[in-house]
Amino acid sequence: MKSLIASLLILSCVVSPVTASAWGQAGAPPLVESLRVKPPLDFCGEQIPLDNREVCERFEKELLLALWDRPQVILWIKRSHRYLPRIERMLKDNGMPDDLKYLALIESALRPHIGSPKGAMGFWQFTEATGIKYGLRIDADIDERRSVVASTRAAIRCFREFHDIFGSWTLAAAAFNMGKEGLRTDMLVQKTVDYYHLYLPLETQRYVPRIIAAKLILNDPDHYGFHLSKGDLYPPRTVDRVTVECPEKIPLRIVAEAAGTHFKVVKDLNPEIRGYYLIQGGHTLSIPKGTSKGFHARYDELMKQWLAEKDHYVYVVKEGDNLSVIADRFGVPLPALFLWNNLDLGKPIHPGDRLVIHPPQKP
Repeated sequence: MKSLIASLLILSCVVSPVTASAWGQAGAPPLVESLRVKPPLDFCGEQIPLDNREVCERFEKELLLALWDRPQVILWIKRSHRYLPRIERMLKDNGMPDDLKYLALIESALRPHIGSPKGAMGFWQFTEATGIKYGLRIDADIDERRSVVASTRAAIRCFREFHDIFGSWTLAAAAFNMGKEGLRTDMLVQKTVDYYHLYLPLETQRYVPRIIAAKLILNDPDHYGFHLSKGDLYPPRTVDRVTVECPEKIPLRIVAEAAGTHFKVVKDLNPEIRGYYLIQGGHTLSIPKGTSKGFHARYDELMKQWLAEKDHYVYVVKEGDNLSVIADRFGVPLPALFLWNNLDLGKPIHPGDRLVIHPPQKP
């Protein structure tokens, strides 16, 4: 055993330096060199006091941490080409500083489905209560926190309110992270209105330095050793927008079939849609660019076909039935019964209930 441990230690000493050197460091400038940032440096036109050694230390820490996680930065750069132009246009159209876009980057890494242990979700990491407050629809069928357009619209409302209250974009960003009441309380108790002199929750003290680190890297990725070509970047999703009317709850796959694409494509283009169905009413959806021609005719035909066939797949629950028995009898997965019928896990079925059961699909 001792000889085995000794061999592993020797192997780690030999391999580790090579691995560390190869881990995305080729072509990158020395980390110490990367920290030599020449002022002035600003956030939304407000100067960062780098002459304050404590502020400089906080900023350098965030820049080093970002540069060390090079795979994450590469994904930042790639995704930014897909999402940031839309956010930039919305900020500009609403008279907002361009630097606010970096909040979405550090909040979610521009991932629509990312969630937090505290229940925050989406591009700007709104909690449900805050999202609803700023105009987002969040329910069992739709979660607009996952829509880049809807969530950015809500973020702009939030930024405008916080800037009106605090008179500073730096403080508005801090309030976005920790909540406006918490920030107002700390300002009153500590008798200062300077973000850099406030003792705030540690996450909020890191917040603006993290934003500035992301801004520096994305503004000049080559300087920091991230040499990506235009072909390396994720392209923006080009779409057509269509409005559909649903006479009742209908499968989202019908939209996909009418657009000549796959269910997954429609879900990816409309991340705010929860589940597999569209509820009754009107919906405006994104479909792949160029597929809107003839879409409504195909959609209407598929809708009529689905409505006509639906009754052929109805099973009336009998005495002694349960969902597992029914699933086995028809040779379908149990979860499919829940999806087809929008069943509640906590509610039992009863004799006389009507279940939609589609025949198993052949491979």
